This record gives sequence, C-alpha cells and structure tokens, in this order.
Amino acid sequence: MITRLRSLRSWSKSHQGKKLIRYTMVSASSTVISFLALSAFYGLKIIPSVILSTLAGNLVASVPAYQLNRRWTWGKRGKSQLRREVVPFWAMTFIGICVSLVGAVWARHEVRSHHWSHLANTALVSFTNLASFAIFWVLKLIVFNRIFHVETIEEIDEQLSAEESTPS
Repeated sequence: MITRLRSLRSWSKSHQGKKLIRYTMVSASSTVISFLALSAFYGLKIIPSVILSTLAGNLVASVPAYQLNRRWTWGKRGKSQLRREVVPFWAMTFIGICVSLVGAVWARHEVRSHHWSHLANTALVSFTNLASFAIFWVLKLIVFNRIFHVETIEEIDEQLSAEESTPS
C-alpha cells in the first residue's frame, strides 16, 4: 500500500500527472459553476425553462473553463489559435452541452409528469446536468489533451522549470 502511494505521489509530480490533476480541478470548478448557475437560474425562476436554464448554466461555466484549461492545465500563452484550440474547444463544449440538453429533456419530462415541489424539480434538473457532465468528462480529457499538446520535450522542460521557480 505504501509503495502504491509513493508511486501515485511520484506520478502526480510528473508532467502528465500535473496535467490530469489540473484538468480535473478545472472540470470540478466548471461543474460547480454550472451546477450553481443552473440551480439559481431554474430554482429562483430567473429562467423558468429547464432547457434554457441548462443551456445558460453550461455557457456560464464554459468561458472560464477555456481560459483555465488553456493557460493553467496545458500551459499555453499568447494568442489562441482559432483552428487548433478555439474551434475544437467550443465544438467539444457544445457537444457536451448537447449531452446536458438530452438530460434536460428527460428532466423536463419528469418535471411535467409529476407534481413534485419546485425544490425537488430543481434538484432533479441540477443533478441530471451533473450526471451529464460526468458522462462526457473522460472524452473531453482525451480530446483536449490532443488540442493543447505541447510539441517538444524542451517545451515541457521549460514549462516545468517555470512552474518550479514560481511559488505555489
């Protein structure tokens, strides 16, 4: 058990380990933002539609997710490359939102079919969106890792040196 923990700790300090941990943290942050936004939009009846609340909550979360993933997870700086970074990110984001909207359609059906309280309906809508995020997460990791791939070992060494020299 101790050997496994040491191995995991060692891996977490590797370039790939750091990327996965950072990606997971950004995903968790954007999931929380989406969950809170959707819960507020629908729960407070700011946007009374299940579908539009889901769309709005996911869009709110996607803007900081792009910047955090690009800069912090993959260490990219400077101008974004439209074809290699922006378009693939937003394409994947919109596919993820479509997955969430499928869940929202199901949640809307449940809300309309049952006479639950608005609080129960809000919980159903919010947790359905959360489940949709979980389903789509792994696919996004694989694709984003290719989008923001650092090309050479020198760039990796440069990035790791910069990270080690800055305080956490």
